[in-house]
Amino acid sequence: MIRRPHRVMTALLGAAAAVTAFATPASAATSVLNEAAGPATLAAAQQKLGTSLGAAFAGSWLDTTTGDLVVGTTDASHSARIRSAGAIPKVLKHSSADLKKIQATLDNRTAGLPGSVAGWYVDAPANEVVVSVVGGDAAGLAWVAAAGVPVRVDQVKSAPRPLWDVIGGQGLYFSGGACSVGFNAYDDDDRYVITAGHCTELGGTVSGVDGTIGKVAKSSFPVNDYGTVKVTHSDVDSPPRVDRYEDGSDVRIEGADVVGVGGRICRSGITTHWQCGRVEALDQTVNYGNGNVVKGLTQTDACAEPGDSGGSFVSRPSSGSGTKLVQAQGMTSGGSGDCASGGTTFFQPVKEVLNRYDLTLEKD
Repeated sequence: MIRRPHRVMTALLGAAAAVTAFATPASAATSVLNEAAGPATLAAAQQKLGTSLGAAFAGSWLDTTTGDLVVGTTDASHSARIRSAGAIPKVLKHSSADLKKIQATLDNRTAGLPGSVAGWYVDAPANEVVVSVVGGDAAGLAWVAAAGVPVRVDQVKSAPRPLWDVIGGQGLYFSGGACSVGFNAYDDDDRYVITAGHCTELGGTVSGVDGTIGKVAKSSFPVNDYGTVKVTHSDVDSPPRVDRYEDGSDVRIEGADVVGVGGRICRSGITTHWQCGRVEALDQTVNYGNGNVVKGLTQTDACAEPGDSGGSFVSRPSSGSGTKLVQAQGMTSGGSGDCASGGTTFFQPVKEVLNRYDLTLEKD
């Protein structure tokens, strides 16, 4: 700060009372909050303004062009307060409370709701309640009209549907039996679920825990024991995860580095869930009888039982809390014994099927 000499200040003080309105420098304009301020700062400002404006509050949002925080009000006299808080004021007809009442009216009329009514919401920038109706369906439009509240109807192409995950170790159901999901993978155009070949040889349509996944794409058994299911349903998500069931939260696939002899591994499947052990041998040829000889399997002492076939083998996750990243090893093929007395289990290395079908493993 630069300080003027005392004599100059004395001379100016005499005229101060007469020119106060002009001599006081205007304060710098309050900077406008925008998305660069971060979610926490924006949320705090929105909450504070919403409380201070009370019944006149008409919602808040970020301008999609500038990213600036905009706050609606039904009372123009509150504009200065909104500006001083770092937001851009917009005078609107309906308060947030008014719009919520309209939304609540619709919420209370869900009995007999037509499937063509996809949903409704408050459009804060437009200051309206919007009802989405598939293709302008007559039954949907009639339901909206019968509500007797002012809304905007938007036509949408299709109804929403729940999304669900195909996760390693969970159920994979064929027309002739049940197996387990191994891993998720993809190529340039499509997504696939990898499992055991003696499962995919059943062919046909395949389902998961929440519905249809798709159809068997390719299968190799015996000699090998791997196959793929092409994901054809858009409501299916394919995350890089494996279910640990009661042993903890899902582990996430980081890569496919091979665990050598003596290394710790774990497997997941619908029958015996999460079981761990060690690698005992690599590149083993196994005779399953009836001419079914499979080559190149990995032997482990992690137990498994029928239904676990095709399920995920991964490197053992680290102990402690936090996200667990693991390396994909392969898909359960077969074995002997059980999880009551112990046993030997073999898995088909996943890298072979990835290379054979030119697939990329879904990774974290």
